[in-house]
Amino acid sequence: MTPAIVGGIVAVVVVLLAGLGWVILRMRRVVKIETPEEAADAAQAQLRGFAVAGAVVGADGQGALAIADDGRVAAIKRIGKHLAVREVSWRTVRATHEGILVETGDKALGAVMLAQVDVLDIRRLAPKSVRV
Repeated sequence: MTPAIVGGIVAVVVVLLAGLGWVILRMRRVVKIETPEEAADAAQAQLRGFAVAGAVVGADGQGALAIADDGRVAAIKRIGKHLAVREVSWRTVRATHEGILVETGDKALGAVMLAQVDVLDIRRLAPKSVRV
């Protein structure tokens, strides 16, 4: 085999490996909740009579809270391509060092973490009638 043929084979292998690496990275990409509006839309669509007064998304985009103008609260988490929404009690919403943690009690949804969100962020969203 000539050096040109060997070089061509090496080039083809490198291109194929690079393409495969790109495909694997693309498949493993974490899909985030992009905006509070996206979280609010999901809550209003999935919960009857839930008129969102405000919403907040964690810094990593993995969890969100939506608060209705009547004081109800919904935890939102991305599962695959869809947003799962569950109405929760205010008692399940608590502050941690990492952010706000919501223990939903739902096996499919699990706990929802809002990274780098603090109690002040939640208090700003909550209606005045709700004590946070």
